[in-house]
Amino acid sequence: MNARTEPAEAETAPGDPARPPLIREFLLVAGLFLVYKLGRRLAVGHTSEAFGNAGRVWHLERTAHLPHENAVQSALLHGDTLVHLANTYYAAVHFPATLAFLVWLYLRRPAHYVWARRVLAVVTTAALVLPFTFPLAPPRMVTGTGLVDTARVYGPSVYGPPAGDHLSNQFAAMPSLHFGWALMVAIGLIAATRSRWRPLWLLHPLITLLVIVGTANHYWLDAIVATAMLGLALALVHPPRRTAGTPGRAAGLPVTREPVLAGAGR
Repeated sequence: MNARTEPAEAETAPGDPARPPLIREFLLVAGLFLVYKLGRRLAVGHTSEAFGNAGRVWHLERTAHLPHENAVQSALLHGDTLVHLANTYYAAVHFPATLAFLVWLYLRRPAHYVWARRVLAVVTTAALVLPFTFPLAPPRMVTGTGLVDTARVYGPSVYGPPAGDHLSNQFAAMPSLHFGWALMVAIGLIAATRSRWRPLWLLHPLITLLVIVGTANHYWLDAIVATAMLGLALALVHPPRRTAGTPGRAAGLPVTREPVLAGAGR
């Protein structure tokens, strides 16, 4: 019987994509952001239609017996600190949280990064269509709802007067990408991690939903439409495959074979 050992052989799981080139990914993500901002700006100029659609959305929500947005805002207005925190969350968490999510996936879960980036691209591209076909004024601008523009009254605010706002289209409330992106962040982190606590990531979209409604920046239907678009994107973009029993592969790590005895048992 020969007792020599054969050298260990590194094996990479088939189908596991390598980490995409950093410069290319930076340009893709930056380009997606610019397309999102410029696309929404191109849909300006439908003010009267946006207010008409706002009335229709408000009436539809009441017909469907959805909860009143006023109930959420009333809870926020119990104290200046709470409403200020909600305004800050709306203004400061949306983009940084999504960017941090993509960076972490890029560094730690390349396969999930490619999947998440594609899903976000599909959702964002689809969301650019609605401001052209269904411009919508946010509830904070609509008289008769009883809602307060909390950002303008309590601060901080990311929006100026609509007529002089050259950085955003305030009549593109539907869908809410604040909520759509937040929901994708939670879904992506749940899919890419193994912790028993990972369902807690759903707190991010839940808090985001309460914030966008409570600050009167969005209707419930804006979040519902965003959820439908995200569901369609998830159906179109297949998630990365996991190999059962090989956690190293799920984490994007190489799998190493144990040394074997050549000729053993002969």
